[in-house]
Amino acid sequence: MKTLEACYEINFSKINFMERKIKITHPKTIITGAAKTGKSFLIYDYLSQFKNDEYLYIDIKDSRNNILEIEEFLDSFLRQKKIKTLVLENFSFEFDLPYCENIIITTNMEKKLKGYKNAIVTGLDFEEYLLHDHRHQNITQSFNVFLKYGNLPGVLHVDEYKKIHRLQEILKLQSLNDTHFEILKILFENIDEKKSLLQMFNTLKSKIKISKDKFYDTCKKLETNKTIYFLAKYNQDKATKKLYSYNHSFLNAISHNKKFKNEFSNMIFLELVNKYKNLHYLDNIDFYIKSKALAIVAIPFFNTFLMGSTLKKIYKIMDEYEIKELNIITISNDEKITHKNFEISVLPFYEWALS
Repeated sequence: MKTLEACYEINFSKINFMERKIKITHPKTIITGAAKTGKSFLIYDYLSQFKNDEYLYIDIKDSRNNILEIEEFLDSFLRQKKIKTLVLENFSFEFDLPYCENIIITTNMEKKLKGYKNAIVTGLDFEEYLLHDHRHQNITQSFNVFLKYGNLPGVLHVDEYKKIHRLQEILKLQSLNDTHFEILKILFENIDEKKSLLQMFNTLKSKIKISKDKFYDTCKKLETNKTIYFLAKYNQDKATKKLYSYNHSFLNAISHNKKFKNEFSNMIFLELVNKYKNLHYLDNIDFYIKSKALAIVAIPFFNTFLMGSTLKKIYKIMDEYEIKELNIITISNDEKITHKNFEISVLPFYEWALS
């Protein structure tokens, strides 16, 4: 039982954990989430409440681990060592789960089991990012780095000149093969765009050999583990959905083509997606929250005088959908626009995200 003995000796007591808003609160939890969002560190934090000899941590993807041995002897090993908590990282349910008081699982599969709670780990929101950013002296500097290099915990403390390289490494690490990597690239190149999967498939097909079924199946799996998101147009199921990435800065890491507004909108989307279940888009409005009668528009460099015609189009849609409040999110502008029918705020992202 070399594998189980080796896993039993793993000790996480000296790991510095990054405090997150999400925590493991249920003794039987299945955790999913995109690559490098902090799933493992969430587990390390959970294990800190147990003594070292009370838990067994097994990473199924660790090439040193013998899966057949684990399957055959795991149940008896847990009883022999009186283990209270079993952790199975990167588990694809290759074997039946044994009995254990606490079982924590990370997986890329969409799996629901009776008695288990499902938890999704996403990247850092801006408030979490600020909590752990000790390098920059003010919120403006932190925001600039957050915008440029994204929300992944493992990139936060990397030296700035290495951050892009680290983002590229993360993309390659989560790619199963060259085809998978090309799929990720074309998806991230189209963030904040209204493009159908068929359109993206046809573009990709002109570059590499790939079947439609393979492309669609991969996109479905990426959507399931929250690597990508599709935002629907309100009340129009057949309308093309807008695409977003779990980390807005991947576009900057894979292309020299600058799409600043797209990245900025994606960043705003990530602040909203976990807070509101009824999030949609409308014509001329990036994000619509019906329950709040709220419209949110990303205009990085807002100027009241230059945006007159744009604002008229937005007001027309607000009237049509009985929207009462408009938030215009900018890079640094902060002003109040007076309107007889609507409450309008122009806010810098960092102020809006923390409000």
